[in-house]
Amino acid sequence: MGIGVVLVVILVIAVLIVLSIIAIYNRLITLRNRVDNAWHQIDVQLRRRYDLIPNLVETVKGYMAHERETLESVTEARARCIGAGTVGEQGQAENMLTGALRTLFAVAENYPDLKANQNFLMLQEELAGTEGKIAYARQFYNDSVMTMNATIQRFPNNMVARTFNFTERDYFEIEEAEAREPVRVSFAREEAGGQAASSEAS
Repeated sequence: MGIGVVLVVILVIAVLIVLSIIAIYNRLITLRNRVDNAWHQIDVQLRRRYDLIPNLVETVKGYMAHERETLESVTEARARCIGAGTVGEQGQAENMLTGALRTLFAVAENYPDLKANQNFLMLQEELAGTEGKIAYARQFYNDSVMTMNATIQRFPNNMVARTFNFTERDYFEIEEAEAREPVRVSFAREEAGGQAASSEAS
């Protein structure tokens, strides 16, 4: 009787352990799939951004013939984004592309005809919309990564994660504040220039 009870207890404990491992494993699978899906949403928006850039460069090229360095920096940054292999590399490349686009739009301030071009305005608006979607998708991805990483770090989840090769994921880090906002053309310089000209005339 005593041995039988011990065996039953051991069996029950073993079953509970197995069930716990299965539950943890399934939880990790769900979290990993959520992170992968969240990254896919970011990737869709990034690809949309990359598709718009060649059209933007072609549109401004005719107006900004002497701004070759600016246009090349945008093209090179886009190529680096497409070739990024890890989330960290992607974040660095996106920062470079955001900076290149910001420079391009700042330079466009000097070309009134370009700012009035309907195709340029449409591409600018589409890029701004895409930037907003990237920011939203990035937030969802990073939230999913935070949940997955925290789950992996807890005991006994960390033992199951190590056994089945679940690893922590990197956050998608991009520049804060202005870099996350949609790229917009500012007319402040033009207005300031107009006011200065008026002052000189008077």
